[in-house]
Amino acid sequence: MGGLSAGLRGWVTAICALIGLVASAAPGTTQPFPSRPITLMVPFAAGGPTDTLGRILAERMAADLHATIVVENVVGASGSIAGARVARATPDGTTITIGHWGTHVLNGAVYKLSYDVLADFEPIALVASGPQLIVGRKTLEAGNLKELIAWLKDNPNKASAGTAGAGSGAHVAGVFFKTRTGTEFQFVPYRGAGPAMIDLVAGQIDLMFDQASNSLPQIKNGTIKAFAVTSPTRLASAPDIPTVDEAGLPGLYISYWHGLWAPKNTPRDIVERLNAAIVAALADPTVRQRFAELGQEIPPREQQAPATLAAFQKAEIDKWWRIVRIADIKAE
Repeated sequence: MGGLSAGLRGWVTAICALIGLVASAAPGTTQPFPSRPITLMVPFAAGGPTDTLGRILAERMAADLHATIVVENVVGASGSIAGARVARATPDGTTITIGHWGTHVLNGAVYKLSYDVLADFEPIALVASGPQLIVGRKTLEAGNLKELIAWLKDNPNKASAGTAGAGSGAHVAGVFFKTRTGTEFQFVPYRGAGPAMIDLVAGQIDLMFDQASNSLPQIKNGTIKAFAVTSPTRLASAPDIPTVDEAGLPGLYISYWHGLWAPKNTPRDIVERLNAAIVAALADPTVRQRFAELGQEIPPREQQAPATLAAFQKAEIDKWWRIVRIADIKAE
């Protein structure tokens, strides 16, 4: 530009700079992920089990991704309001969700959804599983599961059981419990397990079929009582709670597993980056200890891949949709 005037050189420099900016913003230009904050959508109220697990993971993932992860609680319709929002979100990895057996399996059989629980999401990772606990208010006169069943039979339709909504895991478990035991009681829907637990502790409801992660802190504090764990083995974090087999209701096994998903068509490299952050989080000793304290079992490393969650979710749909429909469980 040696022959150009100073003014003309200035114009040329400005134009070149503008071209560079346009090129850097052009479609197809690869920018490192994440380039902006990530929203982790929790489909239930703050303080509940899914919220607790999500926040533990978000804290550790944020450090690994060098990004801000904002936890947003979007409640309602057993998690399907959040599900619809995530399904419609831009598939760029900046909107993801934590869900579970209820949100990504049962909801598809119970609700008429605007999205497909399997086809409209990209699985990221299976993160934990834990059985339910059959728990009651501290002042309930029954001292064990057999006494609880007897009390319910002596007081048909007088007891109340809190749930996270019609068709939620707690609701489905309660329906199966009633079928197996010949008991009758009323369901009280809440906007999440957290608010339901508050009322159970306060004695406003009688029972919950609850995730271990939500109930264990209250059991250990002595504010509620536990009758059984819905698994063939006792919880390592609560070895005094008998299994349903030991307590007199054999085979009532329910596993409340959690996973993370992104919107469908999220690029594979972004899914893999998110998966790597989750794998790192689940290997962290602090995270593992906190999950164990909440009665959560972390799957082996080889079961934390996106494909594993996809296959597992499909198998759970094949199993539970048939059961839900036979039991005629519908959204109220």
